[in-house]
Amino acid sequence: MSKIYIVEDDKSIRMELAELLRNSGYETDCLTDFSNSKAHILSARPDLILMDINIPNLNGEQLLKEIRSESDIPVIMVTSRTSETDEVLSMSYGADDYITKPYNPTILLLRISAVLKRSAGSSSVQNYNGLHVNDAKGSLTDGSRELILTKNEMIIFRLMLDRQGSIVTRDDLMTALWDNDEFVNDNALTVNISRLRSKLAELGCEDAIETRKKQGYVLK
Repeated sequence: MSKIYIVEDDKSIRMELAELLRNSGYETDCLTDFSNSKAHILSARPDLILMDINIPNLNGEQLLKEIRSESDIPVIMVTSRTSETDEVLSMSYGADDYITKPYNPTILLLRISAVLKRSAGSSSVQNYNGLHVNDAKGSLTDGSRELILTKNEMIIFRLMLDRQGSIVTRDDLMTALWDNDEFVNDNALTVNISRLRSKLAELGCEDAIETRKKQGYVLK
């Protein structure tokens, strides 16, 4: 049974979410003390975090950034904001998905299921241009340095690696990330690819991903 950690300061919403998730077969835990949020969350060892942006002390985006410095636990951001900037910021800090309030419970559950499915991964270790690629750990290493990819970054990289030298379209990537075109956000995909490029460059693979205008991307 997957454990979902709810980060929501509104008690009524928190309780509604917990009931919805429990009725759907998930174990739940909730953050109620926001004075040391990151420590409470990481110590609970959840399989997924459902996090509101508007929370006390640190906002959700800053808390996400702190969590990502230590863990690649899947995170879905939940917010009443509709600004595109919030979505791009959340994805750039490492969110795996993003949903706005008021949300459809069925869609929320589908997104949770999709993110958990993607996070399962495999334990294989392969190579790319001298880098070790560990799917299970979600990491790239050159032997002396290791960089952790988010779940979305690893899905993008894995699809490109499987088709190395061939064009991977944006539609291919969106389908792999979200399983359903209805849930795709073009800006989020662009942010994830940009972060992946930066991490590959940091490990010595500059210009590893080539953009083919109006076609897609090629991993060289």
